[in-house]
Amino acid sequence: MQTMLLSDAALMTFSSTDTIWVLLAAALVFFMQAGFAMVEAGLTRIKNTGNIIMKNLMDFAIGTIVFWLLGFGLMFGTDLGGFMGTPDLLVLQGDYSAGYPSYAFVIFQTVFCATAATIVSGAMAERTKFISYLIYSAMISMIIYPISGHWIWGGGWLSELGFHDFAGSTAVHMVGGVAALVGALVLGPRIGKYDKKGKPKAILGHNMAIVALGVFILWFCWFGFNGGSTTAASDDGSLSTMALAFVTTNLAAATSTLTTLIFSWIRYKKPDVSMTFNGALAGLVAITAGADAVDPVGAFFIGLLAGLVIIPAVEFLDKKIKVDDPVGAIAVHGVCGAMGTILVGLFSTDEGLFYGGGFRLLGVQTLGVVVVAAYVAAAMLGIFLLLKKTIGLRVSKQEELAGLDISEHGLATSFAGFATASATSDGVSYVSAPPTSDTGVTVEYNNEGGEAAIDDDVVDKNKFTKVVIVSNPSKFDDLKVALNNIGITGMTVTNVMGFGMQKGHTEYYRGAPVDVNLLPKFKVEIVVCKVPVRTVIDTTKKVLFTGNYGDGKIFVYDVTNVVKIRTNEEGYAALQDD
Repeated sequence: MQTMLLSDAALMTFSSTDTIWVLLAAALVFFMQAGFAMVEAGLTRIKNTGNIIMKNLMDFAIGTIVFWLLGFGLMFGTDLGGFMGTPDLLVLQGDYSAGYPSYAFVIFQTVFCATAATIVSGAMAERTKFISYLIYSAMISMIIYPISGHWIWGGGWLSELGFHDFAGSTAVHMVGGVAALVGALVLGPRIGKYDKKGKPKAILGHNMAIVALGVFILWFCWFGFNGGSTTAASDDGSLSTMALAFVTTNLAAATSTLTTLIFSWIRYKKPDVSMTFNGALAGLVAITAGADAVDPVGAFFIGLLAGLVIIPAVEFLDKKIKVDDPVGAIAVHGVCGAMGTILVGLFSTDEGLFYGGGFRLLGVQTLGVVVVAAYVAAAMLGIFLLLKKTIGLRVSKQEELAGLDISEHGLATSFAGFATASATSDGVSYVSAPPTSDTGVTVEYNNEGGEAAIDDDVVDKNKFTKVVIVSNPSKFDDLKVALNNIGITGMTVTNVMGFGMQKGHTEYYRGAPVDVNLLPKFKVEIVVCKVPVRTVIDTTKKVLFTGNYGDGKIFVYDVTNVVKIRTNEEGYAALQDD
């Protein structure tokens, strides 16, 4: 993805097709920020959701300004000895047009820069000072990314050697992945991630639905990321390359997704959800370097290898070198970005080893990966250590346990009004906000839906009983219908966590065992007067019974009085409809 530097823009006639395609691709790559935000938020705990999405937002905002201020010139300015470009402050001097206006190229490169920066957010999630993260974000977008980017895309020494990175497996993804690795190492693991023996403990993400949404967004936008890197759409060659990039991108991602699913199924005895999502992204990252250079067969094998590598990479980082990466960013972007770049040397249809091209390209690809990784690691280590020694890189223990939403942003919850769950350091503590409803019996119905045949004259109107039912969420709909049929139409339902004599069971999350001492339950609270308590108990037992652990329990309490606030009625009358 290189551009021509022209001395006289007036000599250029812009292509409307090229311009529209570059701008459309830029918009798609920008929308990847939403995908990253969803993936990172879903794979972390709910008490840090606001902090995560703020970091993703600020990566783009800060990156836009500093890349325009200095970074773009360092990356694409006139070459200075192959190391960096001539600074072009505010992009005022150079002409970067090539079939499209300079500004189209500027915005296209800006969104790529922001992508590299935001990769680090997930790996350093849940314990990083917000101000320190903002400084890091400015530095990578202004200096770190532009310099290595110049080597690859700006006419620098790697591009002169023939290094091939079509859309950024190394230039974007590995740069972000290596920065994430260094940041996570300097920062250290989250509280409770490892026990006293160094064994990793799973800390569950809070929302797989938004992780899935994020992955779909990223997969969709990757067509702009890779296909748009043609930066042209007006000639047959560009159109052919674009179409090839679409096919190889999609095929590698699909293959990696399926491979990861099967791998996790064999390894963990069940198909792991979050690992499979990581597998999809691993395939996308791996194919990015060679989307234009490999054929569909090569794309298939690149995706296959990415799917085989991603789980061992996550486990190696988590279990062997004790790097706490809540979202798998290092394995996805760092490991698979490096691997995908090197694999171009094997699968390139023009110069690849498997296609008769010899070892030269493979050697150049490997050299580029090693040198860029070393440069980024050294530079980011200096930045993170400086931040750690000065303003501090990590929040306090109390702030981390409370959650960065409240400690860093004063945000009590990102999900006010919803039942919420947040895992603490040692596994799982849950906080629920119950929905409101009338407490007690309002209208009585028999099994046919008419008014119940209960004689008010034989009802003890001074006897009120509270029945609390705790059981599996999967049985709630059946129970609600059954209770309605015996005349219970008012209830309070709360999402809760708990365990009985079975004390939970062991599951796995991202390869780490989860001691599920607290299991999701529902709690139904009702107050009855007309409806016999025995009828409620028998009906509940009939609906909930399976004979297995976890069927639940029923608690019965005496209630002294009931007050309806709206009408000021008390006792039996308070439980009746108007």
